[in-house]
Amino acid sequence: QVQLVESGGGSVQAGDSLRLSCAASGRTFSNRAMGWFRQAPGKEREFVSAISASGDSTYYTDSVKGRFAISRDNAKNTVSLQMNSLKPEDTAVYYCAAGLINFGSHWSGGYRGQGIQVTVSS
Repeated sequence: QVQLVESGGGSVQAGDSLRLSCAASGRTFSNRAMGWFRQAPGKEREFVSAISASGDSTYYTDSVKGRFAISRDNAKNTVSLQMNSLKPEDTAVYYCAAGLINFGSHWSGGYRGQGIQVTVSS
């Protein structure tokens, strides 16, 4: 049974940093893309970032480029998201994703974690 467990969320002030981590168990994802999605109150879930199986390629939604950095450790079956210069509009529940597929215009498929809250106040 695959499980993805997120950690590192919390409440911070605008301009602060947080680091989210996700530990996968039940199977290895070293040959599959991993990433993060988020869902703000009253909004649809949106793609945030993805990283290729090797870690050589990374992808970001425009609103977080230059502020967020995704990384992975295949030996530990983990993926992380370093979030800097946080803004109130980054407030959302963040979901870890593993086994993602790039369909060209969007990322989908695979597994999701339960989500973790990130709140940024101004």
